[in-house]
Amino acid sequence: MSSSNRAWQIPQPGNISHNLKLVNTDRPTTESLGKSELLIEVAAVGINPHDYKVVEMGGVSRTMVSYPRSPGLDYSGRVLAIGRKINDVAVGDRVFGRMDPARPGSLAEHIVVPHEGVTVLPEGLSLLHVGGAATAALAAYQSIAPYVKPGDRVFLNGGSGGVGTFAIQIAKALGCHATVSCSTAKVPLCEDLGADEVIDYRATSVMDRLRAAGKVFSLIADYVGGSPADLFAGCNDLLVSRPRKGHFIYVGGGTNAEAGFGMWAGTALPSFLGGSKFKWETQITKNSPEDLARIAEWMREGRVRVVVDSVFGFEEVPAAFGRLKERHASGKIIISVRPDEEKSEDPSFGGL
Repeated sequence: MSSSNRAWQIPQPGNISHNLKLVNTDRPTTESLGKSELLIEVAAVGINPHDYKVVEMGGVSRTMVSYPRSPGLDYSGRVLAIGRKINDVAVGDRVFGRMDPARPGSLAEHIVVPHEGVTVLPEGLSLLHVGGAATAALAAYQSIAPYVKPGDRVFLNGGSGGVGTFAIQIAKALGCHATVSCSTAKVPLCEDLGADEVIDYRATSVMDRLRAAGKVFSLIADYVGGSPADLFAGCNDLLVSRPRKGHFIYVGGGTNAEAGFGMWAGTALPSFLGGSKFKWETQITKNSPEDLARIAEWMREGRVRVVVDSVFGFEEVPAAFGRLKERHASGKIIISVRPDEEKSEDPSFGGL
């Protein structure tokens, strides 16, 4: 087998779609593995906003990351080799997972991944689809599960995106009543995923609808970002205070001044001056083998599925990022790295 390894790289800060280059790099070797690392031959990759936001910050990004930089966190594929401390994953296993955000690079044919970000794929599930699961599913799970119990009502702002489509299904799997927002065209999708109430933000005021329900929500999770100030400011009218105080979780990742001011005003001002009685909590998604295993089990049971917006070939990665940056995707955008894996169980796949 060739020692080369095709990988997408960004040589310098700037627009990711214009700067991405497909290059030949050295293929990782078994000898290079750490004791808790795995060597994966990649089948598919899901792309996320994290993959381009830092590099598009311009020169300041050099203070945070080094170049050339290989993007990509999510992946699926087969295990080629394992570190000596790993005993729950075997060579040949079909797996999916998430790289360390500080060491991305899943947009390649072969990658080395940390053990804490990988789980074995249940039989019968598509490697292509689960390639886009880990980051969005973990973000959804970790923004909901710690804060709710069965029977709680939750509001999910942005139900049709990569994280939101998982959030609806996970909220229902946890026994919650889920109210979500989306555009007119995405209402059927959110209903199909199990949302109990869908608010079309193009047809009505989301805040008016929520206030009409009263202080009934145990959790508000914002997956949109950008300008969530109004939503956070309304928490006093929406979140329960007893017997457990409700939570506002921000997963959107927006960076504009309005969002920053909304967070400051809501947390720094007293409630009689427009401040919130509730904390602004920002979700930082973490790799967790336990969380990934639970998500995989729900997938096996058919309770959670990957909603796929579109699939691009490995040579089409710049176009895939163009689609992602439009911010209109319904579900995940997937890169097919090894299309023949979806057609058959090739016995030569993963040969060392």
